[in-house]
Amino acid sequence: MNDMPLVVARGLGKAYPKVHRNRDRLRALGRLLFAGTDRDRISVLRDVDLEVRRGESLGLIGENGAGKSTLLKLVTGVLTPSSGSIQVGGSIGALLELGAGFHPDYSGRDNIAMSATLHGLAGAELRRRLPEIIAFADIGRYIDEPVKHYSSGMVVRLGFAVIAALKPDLLVTDEVLAVGDESFQRKCVQWMQDYLAGGGTLILVSHSMYHVQKLCRHACWLRNGEVAMAGDVFEVTQAYLAYHERKS
Repeated sequence: MNDMPLVVARGLGKAYPKVHRNRDRLRALGRLLFAGTDRDRISVLRDVDLEVRRGESLGLIGENGAGKSTLLKLVTGVLTPSSGSIQVGGSIGALLELGAGFHPDYSGRDNIAMSATLHGLAGAELRRRLPEIIAFADIGRYIDEPVKHYSSGMVVRLGFAVIAALKPDLLVTDEVLAVGDESFQRKCVQWMQDYLAGGGTLILVSHSMYHVQKLCRHACWLRNGEVAMAGDVFEVTQAYLAYHERKS
């Protein structure tokens, strides 16, 4: 296994202007234009140091609003940092939001072709792999229906089927296991286990400590935008569960 870090974050932070009303947006824009900065900002992520090596599996845990999805979007390049730095080496497969990247008026089959092509799978290779991707999604006749007619679980099936065929260096996923039905969850978990056994790297956001413990060797607990604890998955998840016991 290559021991070089695949993801390295140093002092990573993300902040947004306070914009509750239209005049707030104008005020924030004016500060940026004339002062070069906007100090009246809401910080959603602060001073995060993170390192994920090839072949490792990291679970991101924390309450809603803790900054988990923001951190994933920084890793995948959807967002740019307000402070610090993030470096990622290798291809990324991301399942972050339901339907992201899919055209609602196109069929599942057409969306698979478009998504796979954007990820570099095209031509004869795409034609060869298409039956395998459709079989993994296992949505029957709906494969030729517009995606706008799909349930949330069917959208996840389609997205995960494309990622499974691509086998990226790094898989980043946000609560995808919470949406699919029981049989598809088992299929996804089995695929992720095989993917990790083959040297893949995983960053998983989940509120299910069962899935985090089953799939991840390490965990990072975010609380109010900061790292509360990081390390062995069982130690971190037990501390997180104890925290909720105290709260309740």
